[in-house]
Amino acid sequence: MVEEANGIVRTFGSYRLGVHGPNADIDTLCIGPSYVTREHDFFFILQNILLEMEEVSDLQPVDDAHVPVMKFKFQGISIDLLYASVSLLIVPEDLDISQNSVLYNIDAQTVRSLNGCRVADQILKLVPNVENFCTTLRCLKFWAKRRGVYSNVTGFLGGVNWALLVAQVCQLFPNAIPSMLVSRFFRVYTNWRWPNPVMLCPIEEDDLGLNVWDPRRHLGDRTHLMPIITPAYPCMNSSYNVSASTLRVMEEQFQFGNKVCEDIELNKANWSALFEPSLFFESYKNYLQVDIVAADADDMLAWKGWVESRLRYLTYQIEIDTKYVLQCHPFPNEYVDASKSCSHCAFFMGLQRQPGVKVEENQQFDIRGTVECFKQEVIRYVHWRPGMDIFVSHVRRRELPSYIFPKGYNRRQRQLRHAPPSSGDTTPSSERRSKRRHDDASVADSGPGKLKKQTSVSSESTVPVIQDLASESPIAQKVVMESEDGSNTEPMQTPTSIRLSLESTA
Repeated sequence: MVEEANGIVRTFGSYRLGVHGPNADIDTLCIGPSYVTREHDFFFILQNILLEMEEVSDLQPVDDAHVPVMKFKFQGISIDLLYASVSLLIVPEDLDISQNSVLYNIDAQTVRSLNGCRVADQILKLVPNVENFCTTLRCLKFWAKRRGVYSNVTGFLGGVNWALLVAQVCQLFPNAIPSMLVSRFFRVYTNWRWPNPVMLCPIEEDDLGLNVWDPRRHLGDRTHLMPIITPAYPCMNSSYNVSASTLRVMEEQFQFGNKVCEDIELNKANWSALFEPSLFFESYKNYLQVDIVAADADDMLAWKGWVESRLRYLTYQIEIDTKYVLQCHPFPNEYVDASKSCSHCAFFMGLQRQPGVKVEENQQFDIRGTVECFKQEVIRYVHWRPGMDIFVSHVRRRELPSYIFPKGYNRRQRQLRHAPPSSGDTTPSSERRSKRRHDDASVADSGPGKLKKQTSVSSESTVPVIQDLASESPIAQKVVMESEDGSNTEPMQTPTSIRLSLESTA
């Protein structure tokens, strides 16, 4: 048996679909026999072998993930390696993993590991034209990254989600060329009535009895806001991370894309307008800043991955604890302050009151309990080491740190972008027009000539207490009145930012 022991390696994800880029991870699955286990042989023996190899760097095992994975770089190429132990003593080289029989007598983590390859293979079988599908998917993945909505871990959509959405449009328009498919993509999903599911084929049942997505039978499935169902048995919702706020952001971006494509068809815009980067740091008056620090780069790699995977729970709790009145927009990009002596990165979340919702006079959003829950979740990290820390602070737009902006993009330039356009500027971008309409609407109920309000935090609290943006009775201790040019009209009697030190315990 030892002489006949073997394993096979298959690819999935963007590499398998043929849409990978030069810096993309290669998703790989190692399939081994039943007596080679994930816990001992994969995450212990193989991990130690990789540690001794000079070609391997940045090794990061994540054995407690929803889909256990070994992340590392091999000769500079990023690899995400999964393992599946199937119920065979010898794994044939030509094993057909599309057959449901391969799922017999294996655990849920192994099923999820195998499903990456099974889903990729099914997608390629179900699209009418693979070449048009790949070209369209490449375009829309690039668009999603530019618009800040490409990140499964943050609550947006990842690679497989975008592939399934594009495949659905390819099925609806089988003879369309990629340019038309891009346009139809935005038209379809601008008008899609969520939570109606996106499905490439009917949900398949099997005698193996594995749970499949079915909101009629499973109460948890009824809570999914943007179900995008995988086509391979057992069919699952690939977008379970989506929250109310991230769905709202994606719907806004679909509308933006649809408007630009309509203008392109009328020769009022060109394709470059579609890929304008998101103006996230100009879209909100208030932000949460989450700073992550560690003693060195190796610790930072693991610590950042853990904290980033927990950030979506902070988004969920802010929504729930404020009864969905306070909206939270997490931004998936990370930013590094190179001036710090320790390893550092920061994530940001935009905060705003839900438009059109009536609130009580002087209502505050006290999220102390929310942040405390987030702290308790983060400090459970089993590989915590001294130096690993996290700080959360509330910052106004004009107080955002300079390191988040590209070189040469200073505060003066940011102020100019908000200045009224000159008489010669008659063609603002579609997003800027939309932004101006939003700003006008946000102060419409304040009456002409009145100033915008901005929030602060209580000096008596160690966590943000957000004053409602639409409160009609300004309180000097809580609210800064800000005019259009960014100047304060009232002195601020409380600190502009409260930094939280969420101390971890060894």
